[in-house]
Amino acid sequence: MVKQLELRRHTDNDGDVLTDEGVRHALEVGRRLHDRYEVVVSTGAQRATQTAACFLAAGCQGVDRGVVVERGLRSDHEDRWKEAYQEAGGGALSDFKRVAADFVEQEAKVLGDALRRVLDSLDDGGRALIVGHSPTNEAAVYGLTGQELEPVSKGAGVLVVVDGDRYEVSALE
Repeated sequence: MVKQLELRRHTDNDGDVLTDEGVRHALEVGRRLHDRYEVVVSTGAQRATQTAACFLAAGCQGVDRGVVVERGLRSDHEDRWKEAYQEAGGGALSDFKRVAADFVEQEAKVLGDALRRVLDSLDDGGRALIVGHSPTNEAAVYGLTGQELEPVSKGAGVLVVVDGDRYEVSALE
């Protein structure tokens, strides 16, 4: 049976809190979201949880299992990601791999395993909304599916449709 993972990046922030523009953007995105999710997942960062709350406030019709935190979807090495970004001069996973291949592969495994836990928790036909960060959302998808994504802009995301051992990944605005 098919399961779906909708990963979105948090909106504009100042530190760990959304800006007024970030709140407005999250509400705008929330009005376009799927009408029902089995579970909404945050990385635990306030900016991700606040974005998820705005998405839900804007019009989601229901979340059977509520909002949960999967800390495994938030890297313990955010400073290393920032260093690699500065060294690489770009935000694509391929840029990161060029300057820190072992690090990216290790992180992708950890993040992909966390994404697998969310997937495995879903009922057949279930859909999860996951609010996280870039480039770790992209690394998680890579760790789960082996597919590299382009950088995801704030508020945007990807949909991973899983049917047995097949993965279909598509961009979401």
